[in-house]
Amino acid sequence: MGSALTTIALPIALGIIMLGLGLSLTPGDFKRVAKHPKAVLIALGCQLLILPALCFGLVLLFQLPPILAVGMMLLAASPGGTSANLYSHLFRGDIALNISLTAINSVIAVFTLPIIANLSIAYFLPSEGGLGIQFAKAVEVFAIVLLPVILGMLVRWWRPAFADSMDKPVRIASIVILAIVIAGAVVANLSILLANFAQLAGITVLFCLLSLTVGYFVPRLFRVTRPQAIASSFEIGIHNATLAIVIAQTVLMSVEMSLPGAVYGVLMFFIAAGFGFLLARLARREDAAALAAPSAESSRSGG
Repeated sequence: MGSALTTIALPIALGIIMLGLGLSLTPGDFKRVAKHPKAVLIALGCQLLILPALCFGLVLLFQLPPILAVGMMLLAASPGGTSANLYSHLFRGDIALNISLTAINSVIAVFTLPIIANLSIAYFLPSEGGLGIQFAKAVEVFAIVLLPVILGMLVRWWRPAFADSMDKPVRIASIVILAIVIAGAVVANLSILLANFAQLAGITVLFCLLSLTVGYFVPRLFRVTRPQAIASSFEIGIHNATLAIVIAQTVLMSVEMSLPGAVYGVLMFFIAAGFGFLLARLARREDAAALAAPSAESSRSGG
């Protein structure tokens, strides 16, 4: 079962998820970036610079074995998952910004993921020099990540009505497939996963929480609007665990390297939901404080 999952099921599942993303995209999603450059640039800065550095620090702090350390770095290098759009919708984020960020991140990841994978392998597994992502494997990453997105965009351009009708079913299917893939990866590698779960649960939970926190509060520090900051938080905090699993198992041929993605994929749904409720509570407090401020001001001036 394990080999069939790795060679057939995982790439097909990721392909369907990325195709679904493409079906929801238009060239306008990329053009929209010009309208909100600050929100996009800050989110991308968090995603591409802060998160890999943060993950690297956590890996050293938790003293993970080298192969699991590389798996964590693969997770950090993965772009936002399609679930980010769902959470953003539930907790009143700017979904249009989510879609734009996911699109741009998926393109950028084709280049940054192989770089971060190679640097991580060079640092943590220097004796495994041949394990890095060479040019042919980088092309494979491109094919896995970007080609289904391009295909989905072409379908939308060619048959927009069909793309619209398929958007919701494919989005629901993507979430179901994501759950099945992660469950399949867990079942296929249950003994290895159980042996490493305790070691990985703490770091994956902390990494998810820190990613969500950075994604929300860094944009807010730069006066990005709350809905945009919520979108950024889920985009940065909910990584494409399926991509990390697929790259580890099909490109780098390592089941152990995929374990951080599998553990994270199981736990992130609960952590992201809890974080969303915290953001909703924080928003209510901010709104109440903003309403109270003018009345306090007017009472002082009246007195």
